[in-house]
Amino acid sequence: MGSTKKLWLGLGILLAVSFGVLLWAGSEIFRAEPPIPEHVVSRSGQPIYSKSDIELGREVWQSMGGMQLGSIWGHGAYVAPDWSADWLHREAVDILDQWARAEGAPSYADLSPERQGALRARLQPLMRTNTYDPKTQTITLDEDRVKAISNVAAHYESLFGNDPASHKLRVAYAMKEDTVPDAAHRRALTAFFWWTAWAAGTERPHDAGAAAAASKANEPSLQATYTNNWPSEPLIGNRPSAPLWLWSAFSVLFLIAGIALLGWYHARTHDEAPVLPASDPLANLKVTPSMRATAKYFWVVLALFLVQILLGAMTAHYQVEGQQAYGFDLSAILPYSITRTWHTQLAVLWIAVAWLGTGLYIAPALSGHEPKFQRLGVNFLWVCLLVIVVGSFAGQWMAVMQKMGLDLNFWFGHQGWEYADMGRFWQIFLFIGLLLWLTLVGRALWPVLRGPQSDTKAIVGLLFLSTVCIGLFFGAALMWGEHTHISEVEYWRWWLVHLWVEGFFEVFAAAVMSLIFVKLGLVNAKTATTAVLFATIVFMAGGVLGTLHHLYFVGTPTAVVALGASFSALEVVPLAYIGFEAYHTWRMGKATPWMARYRWPIMFFIAVSFWNLVGAGLFGFLINPPLSLYFMQGLNLTPLHGHTALFGVYGMLGIALALFCMRGLRSEMVWDTKSLKIAFWCFNIGLAMMAAFTLLPLGTMQLLAAIEHGYAYARSAEFMQRPIVAMLVWMRVPGDTIFSVGALALAWFVFRLWIAPKRELAVERK
Repeated sequence: MGSTKKLWLGLGILLAVSFGVLLWAGSEIFRAEPPIPEHVVSRSGQPIYSKSDIELGREVWQSMGGMQLGSIWGHGAYVAPDWSADWLHREAVDILDQWARAEGAPSYADLSPERQGALRARLQPLMRTNTYDPKTQTITLDEDRVKAISNVAAHYESLFGNDPASHKLRVAYAMKEDTVPDAAHRRALTAFFWWTAWAAGTERPHDAGAAAAASKANEPSLQATYTNNWPSEPLIGNRPSAPLWLWSAFSVLFLIAGIALLGWYHARTHDEAPVLPASDPLANLKVTPSMRATAKYFWVVLALFLVQILLGAMTAHYQVEGQQAYGFDLSAILPYSITRTWHTQLAVLWIAVAWLGTGLYIAPALSGHEPKFQRLGVNFLWVCLLVIVVGSFAGQWMAVMQKMGLDLNFWFGHQGWEYADMGRFWQIFLFIGLLLWLTLVGRALWPVLRGPQSDTKAIVGLLFLSTVCIGLFFGAALMWGEHTHISEVEYWRWWLVHLWVEGFFEVFAAAVMSLIFVKLGLVNAKTATTAVLFATIVFMAGGVLGTLHHLYFVGTPTAVVALGASFSALEVVPLAYIGFEAYHTWRMGKATPWMARYRWPIMFFIAVSFWNLVGAGLFGFLINPPLSLYFMQGLNLTPLHGHTALFGVYGMLGIALALFCMRGLRSEMVWDTKSLKIAFWCFNIGLAMMAAFTLLPLGTMQLLAAIEHGYAYARSAEFMQRPIVAMLVWMRVPGDTIFSVGALALAWFVFRLWIAPKRELAVERK
């Protein structure tokens, strides 16, 4: 008990300090964020853009899908360009071409290397010097930049309309015709894109003038832009700043030190072997009405999962045909930005529903208590979840199709933030639903929490606390408004995506798994309690402040980069020992003959361990250090980590938990293990093929292009429309097909379990 109290105290201190530092880092981000000027003018005083233009442009960008069509500052979709990097490169090239024509050459590319070098040296201080006046809140630009801005804006106004001259590029970017039909909105959109590019190419105020001084000394500027010199753009001298190199090196040191410390801990701890029960302790579990009502949650999980796979196939195919699917003009009905929106949203939703259903099932199972109206609450929450999915998806479709005005878009349409796309009304609705879920789970667990001390009380307490955090931390989605600065939105968005999904859901899952194994008699309660608390401490030590590794290039100061690099390395530390967890889980699956009834849930838990190591560990650390992410952010190495970690870890875990619940819900029925075997191996093989045949080679090609030619080229149509890229995209088909077969096999298993079940003999349950 003493050691448990120490662990609880350690966890409390760790969370208090970590969240204190995280909030401080947020204040630093808000202080250092790039300013939005009231006026952008030429040196002659000619107005170019205003703050209202920039803010209107952002609203337009959000309504058309935002981060689901191209990206901003590296966050978003991968087929269309990163608009910040694309604008920055086009503006730089336009200025260089102007100067080249003044020297009698057709373009900058036609000049000799010596003259090109001289013009680049002239360009860098022009682009990088900060001319923002905080007193008047005005940015003043050179006449050559003004002309370049006009030319680049004309390109974008053509691209986002239906100009035939830009049709080929729209196809390459998987954009529908008339993405933004209103000409005034297209003009405002260019203001927003220009501002994001200006922040990416302009040095922070205390660094102003450094580019000019460096140019006179014939040396590259070592100062940083608002986005820490992201993206890589050789023409203006955007290259990794010194802190990115420094803290990338230190992140490796922190990783090695953390692995060594955890290795020492594992070497000095030993599990106590429990006395195994002769028969399945859960075989005769009394299934309450509310527990039985959770079955429909798992049916919805399968439905959402199947739809997500279909939308994923459509989204991937857009990268090949652009606006069509096998000759059919699909973009006129379901454009890329909406299929990707729904695909990414469903990835989180079906996994979350699986875990919500697990919580509602496991709480009465643990306490043996069925609160009054619990079944009604479970059914009501299920209806609410369906309304939220259908309502938010309908609003997003209307927004992207430009059938919803900008006045309503923020509340009912498409917010444009990846993984946080649903309108504010639906976010509030979901937040209320999560609070209802918290209440339902809490009231069922309450007899255990308020009862006398027991071996499992500490784990149940951790389960309840994680439930509270899941319910409350979704509130991070409500922390920004329609006109909140992008740097601030990104800060709170990653609270939602990283802390909510990757943080507290993981603690919830660890507690549920431990309780399941304790109830099965496979693990001593004391050992399980210590293990879960220690695992939570280890994970949260890197997980909370590791949130900052998503924020290196969104207008953050160097201190945030240092914290993010250091603590995101610690996130990987427990994954280095994931093999112990996999072996431990496998050993429990073989511990006693009656555990054969749980073979496939156990196998999915083992798959979680494998993909934790590969997807979250190897591919996660591949992109986490600042120097790595500087080049890899927004390239296909990012979805390599995303797919293998999100489905490989959280998806597999959701399926495993659902299968455990189904084992209790249909305990007397024979399981079609052949279908589960097909599903298990198809999921793992299909996911591995998707990663190895497409995402890894394509991402590596893009990385080499970004290092050699700059980030804009690695995301350009020129690069992405190469035949080898199309071939790599087509190579997703075998893996995607095998994966889809697994999903159908899982659906068939669940269908048979309820529609045409076979009753199990009592002797088979022992």
